[in-house]
Amino acid sequence: MKKFISSGAAKVSSEIHQIEWEGITLRISYVPSQWGVTSHIEVESIAPERAPLPITETGYRSHFVPIGTVEAEFDSVQAFVRAWLNERAKSREWKEYLASTIQGELF
Repeated sequence: MKKFISSGAAKVSSEIHQIEWEGITLRISYVPSQWGVTSHIEVESIAPERAPLPITETGYRSHFVPIGTVEAEFDSVQAFVRAWLNERAKSREWKEYLASTIQGELF
């Protein structure tokens, strides 16, 4: 869903999307041109609320990328976030986290 946010005299175009990733519902907010100098992406786990993700332990991440980065490599911000999550899910830290949640902490 695209919407416009009034920021002083300028209107800023933003998008809000909801996707599922590995059983977690995520809200993605995307501003393709924040202040005319950067793009802003926010990712938040909403079900379960604030569930950890490979890109954040808290379930919330604010991330800035150069304008046009998302559009140059992906069809959508949703595809960008999925690729980011999938790539980071390969990390040793995320695999250890998943193992600890399955097995449970012994100590």
